[in-house]
Amino acid sequence: MACGTNIWLVMLLFLAANYIQHGVHGVSQVPCLFILGDSLSDSGNNNELPTSAKSNYKPYGIDFPTGPTGRFTNGRTEIDIITQLLGFDNFIPPFANTSGSDILRGVNYASGGAGIRNETGSHSGGSISLGLQLANHRVIVSEIATRLGNPDLARQYLEKCLYYVNIGSNDYMGNYFNPQFYPTSRIYSLEQYAQALIEELSLNLVALHDLGARKYVLNELGLFGCTPGVMHFHGTNGSCVEEQNAAAFDFNNKLKSLVDQFNNRFSANSKFIMITAPKALDNAHGFLVSDAACCPLGCNPDQKPCNNRSDYVFWDEVHPTEAWNLLNAISAYDSMIDPAFIYPMDIKHLVDWEIERVLEFTNETTPQLSSTE
Repeated sequence: MACGTNIWLVMLLFLAANYIQHGVHGVSQVPCLFILGDSLSDSGNNNELPTSAKSNYKPYGIDFPTGPTGRFTNGRTEIDIITQLLGFDNFIPPFANTSGSDILRGVNYASGGAGIRNETGSHSGGSISLGLQLANHRVIVSEIATRLGNPDLARQYLEKCLYYVNIGSNDYMGNYFNPQFYPTSRIYSLEQYAQALIEELSLNLVALHDLGARKYVLNELGLFGCTPGVMHFHGTNGSCVEEQNAAAFDFNNKLKSLVDQFNNRFSANSKFIMITAPKALDNAHGFLVSDAACCPLGCNPDQKPCNNRSDYVFWDEVHPTEAWNLLNAISAYDSMIDPAFIYPMDIKHLVDWEIERVLEFTNETTPQLSSTE
């Protein structure tokens, strides 16, 4: 990554290296990781799709070890970094190319342009919606059952995995706020639309639960009204589009309620946490540029991006830089960095949650056993 003056980034890089170094080589904190989402997590699923939502060309991947892969940023995505913090030796492969990879370690189903709703992003040529990603996961679950010998063993294994879900922004940017392509803004008020999205997301999360998911990491929507692309489209001269941010806030409030609801409903054997979005994109964490893209105007093939990438929040008109992803990933993994980034517990504690739950049960029952002896 190009050199910059971001002291926060230097600290985060040190912390990340320390976490990874102190992990046991070849032993991850969870046996497997499954990823569902959109371009914020896509690692190559769109490369062969008939869509304009692609990023498998330079300058995308300019800071990634192997160059362009289909990731919509200059380097690693947020979930790439979380994968490393969890101790995985390799990044989780995209569903479109699991050849030579061990699917028992997990699969990435995320697709650029995808949404919770099936039609979202279709004006760009198509993507893999959340429902279709779930269908792809069923294919992998079937293959895992074959590998392990039977569905019961597969379920026991899959219950130990981590499930990361980061999706919903395109349902606004690539659907509701695109009335020339989609009728949703004429059918729903913003509040009604957010509720409809949460209800559909809920159904998909329950379906994941039926397939064995027990540890969930959900993501709030970022302030897409503050993305350079949206601000440029609305001609706000660098000011955020408040109507779009209000939509994100409404969705996020409902998502938090869903997390609470599911933690009560599935309290016996499951845990849901949520990575929260910053309430404002300011310079508090050392990012000098939050209202412009490092690779602007479409980030076209072989376009020259900025050199000081670590000073920028945004890589292109809508996607964050690796530096911003690093801040969010480490804060989500360890809430000691910034407790406001995660609810109700961080990823580090989530992966230990089952062990802690067993210990609590043991401590509660031990006195009762002693009193009956």
